[in-house]
Amino acid sequence: MLTSVILCGGSGTRLWPLSREAFPKQFLSLTHAGSLLAETIARIGKLEADRLLIVSNEEHRFLVAATLQNQGLKASTGGNAIILEPSARNTAPAIALAALEALETDPDAMLLVLPADHVITGTETFVAAVATAVEAARSGAMVTFGIVPDSPHTGYGYIRSERAEGRAADDSTPMRVTEFVEKPDQATAERYVASGEYLWNSGMFVFRAARFLEELKKFRPEIHEACQAAFAGKTRDLDFLRVDEARFNACPDDSIDYAVMEQTDSALVVPLDAGWSDVGSWSALYEMQSKDADGNVARGDVITEDVSGCYLHSEGRLIAAIGLQDHVVVETDDVVLVAAMDRVQDVKKLVAQVRAKARDEHRFHKKVHRPWGTYEGIALGERFQVKRIQVKPGGRLSLQKHHHRAEHWVVVSGTALVSRGGEDTLLSENESTYIPLGVTHRLENPGVIPLELIEVQSGSYLGEDDIVRLEDTYGRT
Repeated sequence: MLTSVILCGGSGTRLWPLSREAFPKQFLSLTHAGSLLAETIARIGKLEADRLLIVSNEEHRFLVAATLQNQGLKASTGGNAIILEPSARNTAPAIALAALEALETDPDAMLLVLPADHVITGTETFVAAVATAVEAARSGAMVTFGIVPDSPHTGYGYIRSERAEGRAADDSTPMRVTEFVEKPDQATAERYVASGEYLWNSGMFVFRAARFLEELKKFRPEIHEACQAAFAGKTRDLDFLRVDEARFNACPDDSIDYAVMEQTDSALVVPLDAGWSDVGSWSALYEMQSKDADGNVARGDVITEDVSGCYLHSEGRLIAAIGLQDHVVVETDDVVLVAAMDRVQDVKKLVAQVRAKARDEHRFHKKVHRPWGTYEGIALGERFQVKRIQVKPGGRLSLQKHHHRAEHWVVVSGTALVSRGGEDTLLSENESTYIPLGVTHRLENPGVIPLELIEVQSGSYLGEDDIVRLEDTYGRT
């Protein structure tokens, strides 16, 4: 049985400001109509995989569940599961949890481990490479995929392998790994590519679940022990599998590369040339997009004059650029990023500054996603705030009250079921209601189309932490 494992973490820094901590790049539609996570799930659908496990964190759990649902899947059926990490502990513990879950139902489970945020355009080539890797892993090999480099890239780690004489460029026969190396400088990268012995480290793997845990116990027994203890205390909540928080938080932080792959003598690499990208920077996204006659990539509302070699991305407002060369300009509703193309790896330094100034732009967009829908700030002033709220069909906000603010709701479209002080009222388009300070209330969409309303808050304090939840359908506290 092949179990697909999608690692769905991420801090939302490399493609900031489009990605944020609360909405990292795997949930963005960057190259196709669907998100990167949706594309990864669809790619797995081309394989003979029996089960899907997604390892995520608490904050992103409903985004993951919604993506699965949109793909026609559900976490609680067919052995699928969303495993929640109480805290970020890197890829080795995340994979250990998935391996333990896979072994619950299949002692011979084979794992295909994939990051949620990669692009692979050559699906047929990928499927064939996975079949090759699975066959090699049956005998106990720890298999990774090495991307055939098309340039001396300094943003990737490299894998050195035994090179067979006369090997064809499209030969995907597994090779023995001789060395994992860190991201090189330009001269070293050029030497690696010229030698023909090095591949880019993709961060994708195939191995038997029991074999991975065996090697993890051998090289990092403290990680193995902590994950086993955390998994033993697991509980199931809605679509989610939760492990013991205190035991998992005690687990050391380490990647699968450092913890296992660089230590084992069973590492093999399958070469892969399938249009792969980890979309790890704005320049990487630029490189994989089709360009106009001036070498520009323009998305959204963009006009240019004497501009070349640029990536220009508008989420709403018009970008008008003159005389730019080799730059990235990204507009969102609350941030405009302007960066030289060769400095996009430093975007994380800007994110660190935003975080240090106690601002929210590193965490949230103006449109914030919740399990019941979204809310978006429209206006903010002293003692008032205006929001646009959308509630999905069947969506239901928590039963709550506020100590410091009152709320006015005006229905724009759809139907709202409003509970206020224990009384239920149905509101339709152009109808409104008032929620006094301290009154218990709840908003629900009983209809089959999205509910949209405008909320006006007024009071002495308008922060999101002025919510006292008394009851919640989605298990939030």
